[in-house]
Amino acid sequence: MVQLAETTEVHSRLLRCSLCIDESRAYWAHVDPETPRESAVNAFGESWFGTKSEAWTTELLSNMRVRFDAYPEALGVLAGWRSMTPETRRLICHFHVQLTDPLYREFTGEFLFERRDALRPEVHRQTVIQWVAEHGPPRWALKTQIQFASRLLSCALAAGLLRGKRDPREAVAPRVPNDALAYLLYLLRSVRFQGSLVRNPYLASIGIVGGHLADRFRGLSSIEFRQVGDVQEIEWRYPDLAGWARGELAMGAAS
Repeated sequence: MVQLAETTEVHSRLLRCSLCIDESRAYWAHVDPETPRESAVNAFGESWFGTKSEAWTTELLSNMRVRFDAYPEALGVLAGWRSMTPETRRLICHFHVQLTDPLYREFTGEFLFERRDALRPEVHRQTVIQWVAEHGPPRWALKTQIQFASRLLSCALAAGLLRGKRDPREAVAPRVPNDALAYLLYLLRSVRFQGSLVRNPYLASIGIVGGHLADRFRGLSSIEFRQVGDVQEIEWRYPDLAGWARGELAMGAAS
Protein backbone atom coordinates (compact mmCIF):
# COMPACT_ATOMS: atom_id res chain seq x y z
CA MET A 1 0.00 0.00 0.00
CA VAL A 2 1.39 3.40 -1.04
CA GLN A 3 1.52 5.85 1.86
CA LEU A 4 -0.11 9.20 1.24
CA ALA A 5 2.21 12.18 1.35
CA GLU A 6 2.19 15.95 1.30
CA THR A 7 2.97 17.58 -2.04
CA THR A 8 6.56 18.81 -2.38
CA GLU A 9 6.67 20.01 -6.00
CA VAL A 10 6.04 23.75 -6.34
CA HIS A 11 3.16 24.73 -8.63
CA SER A 12 0.86 27.67 -9.36
CA ARG A 13 -2.59 26.09 -8.93
CA LEU A 14 -3.38 28.57 -6.16
CA LEU A 15 -3.62 31.26 -8.84
CA ARG A 16 -6.63 29.48 -10.32
CA CYS A 17 -8.32 28.29 -7.14
CA SER A 18 -7.97 29.99 -3.75
CA LEU A 19 -9.05 28.51 -0.41
CA CYS A 20 -12.52 27.99 -1.96
CA ILE A 21 -14.31 27.31 1.33
CA ASP A 22 -17.87 27.47 0.00
CA GLU A 23 -16.94 25.46 -3.09
CA SER A 24 -15.28 22.80 -0.94
CA ARG A 25 -18.38 22.56 1.20
CA ALA A 26 -20.50 22.08 -1.93
CA TYR A 27 -18.12 19.42 -3.21
CA TRP A 28 -18.29 17.42 0.02
CA ALA A 29 -22.09 17.65 -0.01
CA HIS A 30 -22.44 16.26 -3.55
CA VAL A 31 -19.53 13.93 -4.21
CA ASP A 32 -19.71 10.18 -3.70
CA PRO A 33 -16.48 9.45 -1.80
CA GLU A 34 -16.45 5.87 -3.08
CA THR A 35 -16.41 6.99 -6.74
CA PRO A 36 -15.55 10.70 -6.68
CA ARG A 37 -14.53 11.13 -10.31
CA GLU A 38 -17.52 9.24 -11.70
CA SER A 39 -20.00 10.98 -9.42
CA ALA A 40 -18.74 14.40 -10.53
CA VAL A 41 -19.36 13.83 -14.26
CA ASN A 42 -22.62 15.80 -14.12
CA ALA A 43 -21.43 18.42 -11.61
CA PHE A 44 -22.11 21.29 -14.00
CA GLY A 45 -25.54 20.04 -15.08
CA GLU A 46 -26.49 19.43 -11.46
CA SER A 47 -25.21 22.89 -10.42
CA TRP A 48 -22.93 21.61 -7.68
CA PHE A 49 -21.32 25.04 -7.47
CA GLY A 50 -24.40 27.13 -8.18
CA THR A 51 -24.23 29.36 -11.23
CA LYS A 52 -20.52 28.83 -11.95
CA SER A 53 -19.67 28.42 -15.63
CA GLU A 54 -18.82 25.02 -17.08
CA ALA A 55 -15.17 26.03 -17.49
CA TRP A 56 -14.95 27.21 -13.87
CA THR A 57 -16.71 24.05 -12.68
CA THR A 58 -14.10 21.97 -14.50
CA GLU A 59 -11.31 23.99 -12.89
CA LEU A 60 -12.87 23.61 -9.44
CA LEU A 61 -13.24 19.86 -9.85
CA SER A 62 -9.60 19.58 -10.89
CA ASN A 63 -8.52 21.32 -7.69
CA MET A 64 -10.98 19.44 -5.47
CA ARG A 65 -9.50 16.17 -6.75
CA VAL A 66 -6.01 17.30 -5.83
CA ARG A 67 -6.99 18.59 -2.40
CA PHE A 68 -9.47 15.95 -1.30
CA ASP A 69 -9.75 12.93 -3.64
CA ALA A 70 -6.02 12.31 -3.13
CA TYR A 71 -6.83 11.53 0.54
CA PRO A 72 -9.73 9.05 0.24
CA GLU A 73 -10.28 8.44 3.94
CA ALA A 74 -10.44 12.18 4.59
CA LEU A 75 -12.87 12.68 1.71
CA GLY A 76 -15.16 10.03 3.18
CA VAL A 77 -15.14 11.82 6.53
CA LEU A 78 -15.77 15.24 4.98
CA ALA A 79 -18.61 13.95 2.81
CA GLY A 80 -20.40 12.65 5.88
CA TRP A 81 -19.61 15.37 8.43
CA ARG A 82 -23.04 16.81 9.18
CA SER A 83 -22.39 19.35 11.93
CA MET A 84 -19.19 21.11 10.85
CA THR A 85 -18.97 24.73 12.03
CA PRO A 86 -17.71 27.53 9.77
CA GLU A 87 -14.57 27.90 11.93
CA THR A 88 -13.71 24.24 11.49
CA ARG A 89 -14.56 24.29 7.79
CA ARG A 90 -12.16 27.08 6.95
CA LEU A 91 -9.35 25.39 8.88
CA ILE A 92 -9.91 22.06 7.14
CA CYS A 93 -9.74 23.83 3.77
CA HIS A 94 -6.54 25.51 5.00
CA PHE A 95 -5.00 22.18 6.07
CA HIS A 96 -5.74 20.56 2.71
CA VAL A 97 -4.26 23.46 0.77
CA GLN A 98 -1.19 23.21 3.00
CA LEU A 99 -0.95 19.49 2.24
CA THR A 100 -1.07 20.05 -1.49
CA ASP A 101 0.77 23.36 -1.95
CA PRO A 102 4.33 23.57 -0.57
CA LEU A 103 4.60 27.35 -0.97
CA TYR A 104 1.37 27.98 0.90
CA ARG A 105 2.53 25.50 3.56
CA GLU A 106 5.84 27.31 3.99
CA PHE A 107 4.26 30.76 3.92
CA THR A 108 1.65 29.96 6.58
CA GLY A 109 3.66 27.49 8.65
CA GLU A 110 6.98 29.33 8.68
CA PHE A 111 6.80 32.93 7.45
CA LEU A 112 3.59 33.95 9.23
CA PHE A 113 4.45 31.85 12.28
CA GLU A 114 7.85 33.51 12.58
CA ARG A 115 6.26 36.95 12.37
CA ARG A 116 3.94 36.13 15.26
CA ASP A 117 6.63 34.37 17.26
CA ALA A 118 9.02 37.33 16.98
CA LEU A 119 6.25 39.73 18.00
CA ARG A 120 6.51 41.42 14.58
CA PRO A 121 3.04 40.61 13.28
CA GLU A 122 2.95 43.31 10.59
CA VAL A 123 2.77 41.85 7.09
CA HIS A 124 3.24 44.06 4.02
CA ARG A 125 2.33 43.05 0.49
CA GLN A 126 5.75 44.05 -0.86
CA THR A 127 7.44 41.82 1.72
CA VAL A 128 5.33 38.88 0.58
CA ILE A 129 6.15 39.59 -3.08
CA GLN A 130 9.84 39.49 -2.15
CA TRP A 131 9.26 36.26 -0.22
CA VAL A 132 7.67 34.66 -3.30
CA ALA A 133 10.59 35.84 -5.45
CA GLU A 134 13.01 34.13 -3.06
CA HIS A 135 11.05 30.92 -2.49
CA GLY A 136 9.16 30.43 -5.74
CA PRO A 137 10.57 28.94 -8.96
CA PRO A 138 13.13 31.12 -10.78
CA ARG A 139 11.06 30.73 -13.96
CA TRP A 140 8.20 32.80 -12.54
CA ALA A 141 7.97 36.29 -14.04
CA LEU A 142 7.44 39.30 -11.79
CA LYS A 143 3.76 39.40 -12.76
CA THR A 144 3.30 35.81 -11.58
CA GLN A 145 5.16 36.54 -8.34
CA ILE A 146 2.88 39.50 -7.64
CA GLN A 147 -0.25 37.49 -8.42
CA PHE A 148 0.87 34.58 -6.26
CA ALA A 149 1.72 36.88 -3.36
CA SER A 150 -1.76 38.39 -3.55
CA ARG A 151 -3.28 34.92 -3.55
CA LEU A 152 -1.23 33.86 -0.52
CA LEU A 153 -2.49 36.90 1.36
CA SER A 154 -6.13 36.33 0.41
CA CYS A 155 -6.00 32.63 1.33
CA ALA A 156 -4.34 33.34 4.67
CA LEU A 157 -7.00 35.97 5.37
CA ALA A 158 -9.78 33.50 4.53
CA ALA A 159 -8.16 30.91 6.82
CA GLY A 160 -8.11 33.36 9.73
CA LEU A 161 -4.32 33.74 9.80
CA LEU A 162 -4.32 37.43 8.88
CA ARG A 163 -6.28 40.44 10.03
CA GLY A 164 -6.97 43.26 7.58
CA LYS A 165 -7.13 43.56 3.81
CA ARG A 166 -4.67 46.43 3.44
CA ASP A 167 -1.12 47.11 4.57
CA PRO A 168 -0.05 46.64 7.19
CA ARG A 169 -1.88 43.36 7.70
CA GLU A 170 -1.48 41.56 11.02
CA ALA A 171 -0.47 37.92 11.39
CA VAL A 172 -2.73 36.27 13.97
CA ALA A 173 -3.40 32.79 15.31
CA PRO A 174 -6.97 31.67 14.59
CA ARG A 175 -9.39 30.13 17.03
CA VAL A 176 -9.01 26.36 16.63
CA PRO A 177 -11.97 24.17 17.65
CA ASN A 178 -11.13 20.78 19.13
CA ASP A 179 -12.66 18.90 16.21
CA ALA A 180 -10.47 20.78 13.70
CA LEU A 181 -7.34 20.01 15.73
CA ALA A 182 -8.25 16.35 16.17
CA TYR A 183 -9.04 16.04 12.45
CA LEU A 184 -5.60 17.42 11.60
CA LEU A 185 -3.80 15.03 13.95
CA TYR A 186 -5.62 11.95 12.68
CA LEU A 187 -5.10 13.09 9.09
CA LEU A 188 -1.37 13.63 9.58
CA ARG A 189 -1.08 10.26 11.26
CA SER A 190 -1.68 8.62 7.86
CA VAL A 191 0.39 11.02 5.75
CA ARG A 192 4.13 11.25 5.13
CA PHE A 193 5.18 14.82 5.87
CA GLN A 194 8.18 16.84 6.97
CA GLY A 195 8.35 17.24 10.72
CA SER A 196 6.72 15.31 13.54
CA LEU A 197 3.23 15.09 14.98
CA VAL A 198 4.17 17.67 17.61
CA ARG A 199 6.31 19.99 15.48
CA ASN A 200 5.26 20.79 11.92
CA PRO A 201 4.08 23.68 9.69
CA TYR A 202 0.44 22.63 10.04
CA LEU A 203 0.35 23.12 13.81
CA ALA A 204 2.66 26.15 13.67
CA SER A 205 0.37 27.91 11.20
CA ILE A 206 -2.49 27.84 13.72
CA GLY A 207 -0.37 28.68 16.76
CA ILE A 208 -0.39 25.22 18.34
CA VAL A 209 3.20 25.15 19.62
CA GLY A 210 5.16 24.92 22.86
CA GLY A 211 3.23 24.90 26.12
CA HIS A 212 0.03 25.80 24.30
CA LEU A 213 0.37 22.60 22.28
CA ALA A 214 0.52 20.47 25.42
CA ASP A 215 -2.54 22.20 26.87
CA ARG A 216 -4.56 21.76 23.67
CA PHE A 217 -3.53 18.14 23.16
CA ARG A 218 -4.50 17.27 26.73
CA GLY A 219 -7.91 18.80 26.09
CA LEU A 220 -8.71 16.34 23.30
CA SER A 221 -10.81 13.31 24.18
CA SER A 222 -9.61 11.39 21.11
CA ILE A 223 -5.95 11.16 22.16
CA GLU A 224 -3.94 10.86 25.34
CA PHE A 225 -0.92 13.14 25.41
CA ARG A 226 2.01 12.60 27.75
CA GLN A 227 5.16 14.62 28.18
CA VAL A 228 8.14 13.80 30.38
CA GLY A 229 10.92 16.32 29.91
CA ASP A 230 11.56 16.55 26.19
CA VAL A 231 9.85 13.23 25.43
CA GLN A 232 6.31 13.55 24.09
CA GLU A 233 3.96 10.66 23.37
CA ILE A 234 0.53 10.41 21.80
CA GLU A 235 -1.76 7.47 22.49
CA TRP A 236 -4.57 7.20 19.97
CA ARG A 237 -8.10 6.37 21.03
CA TYR A 238 -9.12 5.44 17.47
CA PRO A 239 -7.24 3.43 14.83
CA ASP A 240 -7.60 6.01 12.05
CA LEU A 241 -9.39 9.14 10.83
CA ALA A 242 -12.53 7.25 9.83
CA GLY A 243 -12.70 5.63 13.27
CA TRP A 244 -12.33 9.04 14.90
CA ALA A 245 -15.20 10.40 12.81
CA ARG A 246 -17.47 7.48 13.69
CA GLY A 247 -16.69 7.88 17.37
CA GLU A 248 -16.69 11.66 17.70
CA LEU A 249 -18.89 13.19 15.00
CA ALA A 250 -22.53 13.19 14.01
CA MET A 251 -22.15 11.66 10.56
CA GLY A 252 -24.67 12.05 7.77
CA ALA A 253 -25.13 14.42 4.88
CA ALA A 254 -22.38 17.00 4.67
CA SER A 255 -23.23 20.38 6.19
